[in-house]
Amino acid sequence: MLSWAVIFFVVAIIAAIFGFGGIASASAGIAQILFLIFLALFAATMIARAFKDSSG
Repeated sequence: MLSWAVIFFVVAIIAAIFGFGGIASASAGIAQILFLIFLALFAATMIARAFKDSSG
């Protein structure tokens, strides 16, 4: 998931350099959403692992 966020971020930067504001904005928004989903899943995994290790 993090790799997709990075890909969309790179697309946004390239689109901004060439002056495609709409595409750059959309790609940056998608990258931001994917990164937040990645952070949420990462945090959930770390919490689940901590509970698993402490219980067993």
